[in-house]
Amino acid sequence: MGSINNDDQIYLKQCFELAVQAKEQGIHPFSAILVSAEGEVLLKQINGYLPNKDMTGHAERLIMTEASQMYRPEYLKDCTLYISAEPCAMCAGAIYWAGVGRVVYGLSESKLKQITGNHPENPTLDLPCRTVFSAGQRPMEIIGPIMEAAAARIHDDVW
Repeated sequence: MGSINNDDQIYLKQCFELAVQAKEQGIHPFSAILVSAEGEVLLKQINGYLPNKDMTGHAERLIMTEASQMYRPEYLKDCTLYISAEPCAMCAGAIYWAGVGRVVYGLSESKLKQITGNHPENPTLDLPCRTVFSAGQRPMEIIGPIMEAAAARIHDDVW
């Protein structure tokens, strides 16, 4: 699973706070924060479903598109992506292709599916990101779910 450090909890809490801010704006409560190996926050992103109802506007996919245009995979391999919820198959693919080497997430995809049910705006794929990443050709460190109860509470009264 990889090892958790104090910074992981700090950045994941920041990610949860960002997801709550999205929720307060009426946006699906998902977020991602990209952090360099030196601990610098490089990018932050909330869910992008609104205003155009983009079903592919997941926070992780959007942040990876931006990151891959700004940084090369050689740099991103030493970065960590903090995500409020486990990346779906689409987002795991974007993370892999961008080249990020480490992922830390709060809410598991299976728990998210229990929370959302078959909501038309979030028909959750219960496919572990580790399954997607394991099909790749380079090693990745995946940590999660951690702080899952706090991550789940963010979704109260949303779905």
